[in-house]
Amino acid sequence: MNIDIIFKIAAIGILTAVVGQVLKNSGKDDISTLATLAGVIIVLFMVVQMIAELFSSLKTMFSFCLIPIF
Repeated sequence: MNIDIIFKIAAIGILTAVVGQVLKNSGKDDISTLATLAGVIIVLFMVVQMIAELFSSLKTMFSFCLIPIF
């Protein structure tokens, strides 16, 4: 597993937290909630893509195991 994805998720989390706090302190709670939700959705898409790659590699690996050996 590549460690870059962990740093990307952490960076998105930190950026979302900072933007959320700035917007909340300026009195824009609704936009703060939307910004936090956008950060969560971005990370969720990244994780779903990684899970899809995992299932694809598992499918490829098990398809090699199912080839009959004569």
